[in-house]
Amino acid sequence: MRNVGPTPFATTGPVASQPATAGRAGLHLAGLRLAGRDRHWDIAVEDGRIAGLSPSAEKGGGFVMPLLADIHTHLDKTFTASRMPERATSLFHAIEMMKADAAGWDEADLRRRAGQALSRAYRHGTALMRSHLDWYGAEPPTAWHVLRELAGEWQGRVRLQLASLTPLDLFADIGEAVAREVKAARAVLGAFIYRNDDLASKLGHVFDLAERHDLELDFHVDEGLDTDARGIDAIVAETARRGLAGRVLCGHGCALSMRDPGEVGDLLRHAAEAGVGLTVLPGCNSYLQDAGTGRTPRLRGLAPMHEARAAGMKVMIGSDNVRDGFFPYGDYDLCDMFRGAALLGHLQPDAWLDAISETPANWMGSSLRVSEGGPADFIWLDADDLTDAISRPRAARAVWRDGRILADHHQGEQT
Repeated sequence: MRNVGPTPFATTGPVASQPATAGRAGLHLAGLRLAGRDRHWDIAVEDGRIAGLSPSAEKGGGFVMPLLADIHTHLDKTFTASRMPERATSLFHAIEMMKADAAGWDEADLRRRAGQALSRAYRHGTALMRSHLDWYGAEPPTAWHVLRELAGEWQGRVRLQLASLTPLDLFADIGEAVAREVKAARAVLGAFIYRNDDLASKLGHVFDLAERHDLELDFHVDEGLDTDARGIDAIVAETARRGLAGRVLCGHGCALSMRDPGEVGDLLRHAAEAGVGLTVLPGCNSYLQDAGTGRTPRLRGLAPMHEARAAGMKVMIGSDNVRDGFFPYGDYDLCDMFRGAALLGHLQPDAWLDAISETPANWMGSSLRVSEGGPADFIWLDADDLTDAISRPRAARAVWRDGRILADHHQGEQT
């Protein structure tokens, strides 16, 4: 085996293919910093697996972190920002624009956009993804069929898990039909909840469906700045009552940022005891909450990440919307999203890296740990440590899968 320093890890140019070939025969990576570990390490790669992981006497070999798990995306909406008539000034303005655009979606359009998204995510280092899909009728939307096909095609590269997304008020009419389809697809049942009337009864019906069909739940909840948006309180109480720990995930929770801190602290402790998880979406929420025209936003709608984790909740970070009416930016790069989260949420990077990797991976029934004997799947960065990587977003990156470095990010991309 030969030693490989930082230079051959570049993701572009002819040198990028050399370590991939050598990796099959045996490759030694020296002087690495590994996420979650002190000191420097050497990694031996053989036959697509990590054959050895040992302390190193060398330094300067770069930084290695696990592959990524993006637990909250919207592949049906993605890459439509250029078709929006204007910039969204509120959540519900974005919803209306997206509904209008969705009227023109067909299989070819959906496959092209979602395929592009999966390709970008894969080449940036994402191995697992959950996509929510809008669902307003008893029959599955076209996007459901397209994304199920793509999930099969991408198996082995990105494990794609689907989640239905239906407004809570529609469950009385179509909930049973949705739940049956979700069960058949081995997917997740989801609902949009925001200041609904008769909340407890309607939510109870969703939980009934989940229990009857043995489904996990993933809620878009309290995605606004109204202090009377308390859907998450009802979800926590219902989860605790039914004993569904580890099967109920809440995304957004923007209204928590506006409520009394003592009250929120009590709620988060109850959520942790009930086993409810929290997904924080810093990109879209910080962009869309308190949006307007001709004024600087004051309120960012960031869910209380630190407090939730301190209370014992499983806290995750997701991409959410990418280049659509809700959020016109992004590239399915969770490293970039993590950098934004660290800045917006004052996160200590080393303590929070698991929020885009092992924690969501575990929630989806997998593990992405870099370990001896495991697959040679990881991300290498030309950086001294994670803080250095966050400080230099243009630092060279190489994504390793099965002991090979992936080709240039856009080479062979579906368009």
